[in-house]
Amino acid sequence: MINCLVIDDEPIARKGLIEHIKQIDFLFAAGECKSAIEATAFLMQHKVDLLYLDIQMPTMTGIDFLKSNHQLPPVIFTTAYSEYAIEGYELDILDYLLKPISFNRFYKSALKAKEFIALKSIVKPAEKNEYFFIKSNQKIEKIFIKDVLYIEGMANYIIIHTSQQKYIAYLTFKGIEEQLPANVFIRIHRSYLIAIDAIRSINTEEVVLQNTALPISKNYREQVMELVQKKLFKR
Repeated sequence: MINCLVIDDEPIARKGLIEHIKQIDFLFAAGECKSAIEATAFLMQHKVDLLYLDIQMPTMTGIDFLKSNHQLPPVIFTTAYSEYAIEGYELDILDYLLKPISFNRFYKSALKAKEFIALKSIVKPAEKNEYFFIKSNQKIEKIFIKDVLYIEGMANYIIIHTSQQKYIAYLTFKGIEEQLPANVFIRIHRSYLIAIDAIRSINTEEVVLQNTALPISKNYREQVMELVQKKLFKR
């Protein structure tokens, strides 16, 4: 799932892009911002994989925002002005969408982003899909990803709950979330990241993993239920 952030000062433009995002099963609208300043604050608190960025915005343009921040996720410009295309591609944007943006054009761009992000995330299987190491209790522990049930974020450390035991590590919750495979884990709460395969049952309020029930917060409910709907058998 690709978490997308829409940045545009026009409410109608934001609404149109979010409607397009909702129609594509590998995209998720993580949020929307009306300015680059607002987006900066959002990115500090949330995991975002792809930006849909307008160019002409008050206070700071999309181009200035991109130039001033070298740690941004991949960017797709969404604009009514074709004259910025060359400059945009010189800044290594993924694509350049001219408003009004048709769904067909948007979908082609989304496929390009999906391919780019997939290629970027390729690592050796042992590094991504099998295990990882953490420092816990003055030892370096090897943890197999298949054994992880959920990860709990505390004030300045995390607790990794596995099917055998739990490990305490002085890592940031956001940091470990970004390093784990996004197709294996999903955030359900500001303090809980769960293994999708470990889910026993689920409703709009909580997820049950083995004998543990964890709450789903309202900020993540839509994303969690969207995942369920995609796997739900229908009549």
